[in-house]
Amino acid sequence: MKRRHHKKKKPGFFKKWSAKLHLWFGLSIGVLIFIISITGALYVFKDDIENITRKEYIYHGEQNIQHKQPLPISALEAEVNRQTPEKYPVHWVNIPIDKKMSYQFFWYEHNPEGWNYFEEFPIFKVAYVNPYSGKVLKTYDEKNGFFQIVKMIHWSFLLKQDWGKYVVGIPVIIFLVMLITGIVLWWPRNRAARKQRFWFRWKNVKNWKRKNYDFHNILGFYTSVLALIFTITGLFYAFFIVQAMIYVFFSGGNTVYPDFSHITTKAPAEMRTPQTLDKISDQVKAMYPDAYGFSLDLGHPHLDDHEHPNYEVYVKHLPYSYHKSSSLIFDENSGKLLHTHDPKDKNFGEKVVAANYDIHVGDILGLPTKILAFVVSLAIASMPVTGFMIWWGRRKMSKKPA
Repeated sequence: MKRRHHKKKKPGFFKKWSAKLHLWFGLSIGVLIFIISITGALYVFKDDIENITRKEYIYHGEQNIQHKQPLPISALEAEVNRQTPEKYPVHWVNIPIDKKMSYQFFWYEHNPEGWNYFEEFPIFKVAYVNPYSGKVLKTYDEKNGFFQIVKMIHWSFLLKQDWGKYVVGIPVIIFLVMLITGIVLWWPRNRAARKQRFWFRWKNVKNWKRKNYDFHNILGFYTSVLALIFTITGLFYAFFIVQAMIYVFFSGGNTVYPDFSHITTKAPAEMRTPQTLDKISDQVKAMYPDAYGFSLDLGHPHLDDHEHPNYEVYVKHLPYSYHKSSSLIFDENSGKLLHTHDPKDKNFGEKVVAANYDIHVGDILGLPTKILAFVVSLAIASMPVTGFMIWWGRRKMSKKPA
């Protein structure tokens, strides 16, 4: 009796074109996606590494601080200027609630005429300062630091931010299409194929091409959902429409983001004194004794647009994440508190928007999600490599004579 041979079922129209798009897009942007993913993976543990390497400066080591008071902000600023002669004035200060931690004074200038990262930001430095003595413990050039360079490659390929974010964003949109077409191609047609798509079955497989193919398919499947999340949260920074869509979706259709620009400084400029910032600082500390810290703009003219008719103070509640935060508005001249906007006051859309950065870099739940973000970023970086090897292997096979 003759054995019946079943013809191999040809892929449908949708799957056929998914394969073509997946291949063309992969070959065209593979290198860019590799760079974006690798830099993303490198940046994940930035804070953890710096908390170790800078520990002796993050904590000032001052003794008997329970009997001491920090110097006024104006006095500390004067000490920073005296000890670190810089071309530009200090821009802002980060004040921790933990009295054992140093204050961080930042120089940060933006030049809108610069065409690349290094020209666009003339200076970005931080000084760790003992708030009880005013001594500058250490100054770091953040602009040329390893993690800042990594971040800006990831953000704009070191190009000017205004258009560099689109140079990154457009390949990421294409990668989003590749994720979808990849799932279409992965989807098994029958039970036998399904077994091969969910786990590595290499007991009797010696061919490296087959292992590479399985690695690309299986790893791609298991990371696809998180890759989709990282892709969308990344597009959030490149395209305003993505921000708007996220807010509208999670706020239940609310299309108007809360606007507090009408809450402005009313007191005359003559009321402003060197003690105004200390007054603001004391109020924040009293209101949020369990927070991690807050930032104060020092109010000097800078290269960028530095006007702030409503003086806003950002309060960070958690050491490892930015999603739980408060925004306070003060009268810049009198130091009077005009408005508070705490996590309990925010709708779900605001909370999701605020959490976007933490989700994107894996900070949202601390170390476990950081490890997950690191592994997934490396997996995404491997996709263009294994995908190229699949294409190259098939290309060589097609050149062999019949």
